[in-house]
Amino acid sequence: MNPLTQALLATAAAAACIPFGGLLALLAHRRRKWLNGEVRHFVVALGGGILIAAVSLVLLPEGMQRVQEPLTVAALFVAGGAACFALERHLGASRRESPQLAATLLDYVPESLALGGMFAAGAASAPLLAVLIGLQNLPEGFNAYLERVTSGEHKPRTVLLQMLLLVALGPALAALGWHFLSAQTEVLGAIMIAAAGAILYLIFQDIAPMSHMRNHWFPPLGAVCGFGLALLGQQLVSG
Repeated sequence: MNPLTQALLATAAAAACIPFGGLLALLAHRRRKWLNGEVRHFVVALGGGILIAAVSLVLLPEGMQRVQEPLTVAALFVAGGAACFALERHLGASRRESPQLAATLLDYVPESLALGGMFAAGAASAPLLAVLIGLQNLPEGFNAYLERVTSGEHKPRTVLLQMLLLVALGPALAALGWHFLSAQTEVLGAIMIAAAGAILYLIFQDIAPMSHMRNHWFPPLGAVCGFGLALLGQQLVSG
């Protein structure tokens, strides 16, 4: 199997975790008390932990190998967070906020682009990034489905269809990354660093607050479990 095919299949598999997470939410939606309790908040934190792992284990290390000027790295990281802030502020002003869906898209798009470029460049951590994207897409899809359906503005079938369409977006972005970023080492690194900044903003703005429950201490363990899963994935891929 050639590397391009591997990149497309890996991205498609990772993207498929979004509607799969939505399907799991659909099956569990009847148990509203369960979904509104600690387990749902644990799932939110699980996704946050995996995102932190993606930033610290892959995106920043790989990005900093390609962009080695410290001031540039810092500027790109802050710019990624600032761009995410500007977009969320715009969505809030237009009353189109969907924090979990926005988080899914804002990390999924640059990560898929970077994944294609990493496979083309033969990066050893490309399979790990694909695993992390899939792991984080599962709880993000779960929570994005509940967010949109419980708002009363979207039907379950419509939300799942939208999620299925995202599956095709991932390989398309990976193909773009493969063809245009493999030779553009610094551009690929810049995308990864900016994505890391955007993800960190999303974690503190949307995901961490949603995982908190007053007088409950179980949900934050989801973040630890999420990071632990990613750490295990890193060991298996690199070992």
